[in-house]
Amino acid sequence: MEAEKEERAEAEEEEELTWNRETVPKVLKIVSMKLPRRVLISLLLVSPWLHRALVSYLPLWLVLDLRETSNAGIRLVNALSLTRYRYLKQLNLEFAQGIEDEHFELLKNECSESLRYLETLNLNGCQKISDKGIEAVTSSCPKLKVFSIYWNVRVTDIGIQHLVENCRLVVDLNLSGCKNISDKSMQLVAENYKELESLNITRCVKLTDRGVQQILLSCSHLQNLNLYALSNFTDNLYKNISHLTKLKFLDLCGAQNLSDDGLTCISKCKDLVALNLTWCVCITDKGVIAIAERCNSLEFLSLFGIVGVTDKCLEVLSKTCSNTLTTLDVNGCIGIKRRSREELLQLFPHLVCFRVHS
Repeated sequence: MEAEKEERAEAEEEEELTWNRETVPKVLKIVSMKLPRRVLISLLLVSPWLHRALVSYLPLWLVLDLRETSNAGIRLVNALSLTRYRYLKQLNLEFAQGIEDEHFELLKNECSESLRYLETLNLNGCQKISDKGIEAVTSSCPKLKVFSIYWNVRVTDIGIQHLVENCRLVVDLNLSGCKNISDKSMQLVAENYKELESLNITRCVKLTDRGVQQILLSCSHLQNLNLYALSNFTDNLYKNISHLTKLKFLDLCGAQNLSDDGLTCISKCKDLVALNLTWCVCITDKGVIAIAERCNSLEFLSLFGIVGVTDKCLEVLSKTCSNTLTTLDVNGCIGIKRRSREELLQLFPHLVCFRVHS
């Protein structure tokens, strides 16, 4: 009797051991991709078997998200010193606190191998990073494709020089709010990133026609172009946007010098899906009608604040874009009469958002 109990106990113990060693790790591999990073790190301490299973599961360690964390510089260096991050592809430091040039220099000197497969780097809001930090981090990222450094006033043309020299494969570049870059940076981008697909230079106030012109003539693969809040460009520059035949997203909010002729040229970008013309105050029905007649895939169109447009352009839009348009913002367009929801849906049956000046 005692022997049977011992055998049963041993069998149960072996079954539990097998469960812990094999089943639990397999289940956690399935659900772990959806777990918060903090929970995942805690699970590494549960058992040796679980630790081995999770560490060996490569997809878990391809992304390091330190967004909005404190002491991010120390956390970053500590994380990348671990072998499990040796194939890291995405690093997010957006608005992280405590990240400085010295941390990237430390990585360059001690953990550069951890960044050799990096494809996406988000430094948005990391305002203590300067050209020195850009040089250090990009020197370790030869495979980088997506680089974003929104709202940084320390980075200059020198930082962009380091970027283009060290990272030759970039196709998505966000320099929004980098107020100290000039036309020299645009020249560097135009000369080195011929395959660029997305560019955001919102509020890069030192840029002129001369710099952006080089982008328009050299980067023919651009699909997304954001020129938000840049009111000093001339109509001649806007006309040259027509060279970007693959363009799908275009933000010209605040383009005070954009004319109907300029917009007519832009209408040659027939694949446009989203167009922001907010506060483009020189535009009238003529320009919008040109867009409506040529850009039949439009899903988003903002005419916010344009007093020169009337129901005439709306009628043309309803004939050419009624099957695609889901968002149409005409708030502040005093020439467009107020309509009920039912009337609007007759014109644009797929409309989700429609704001009318009142």
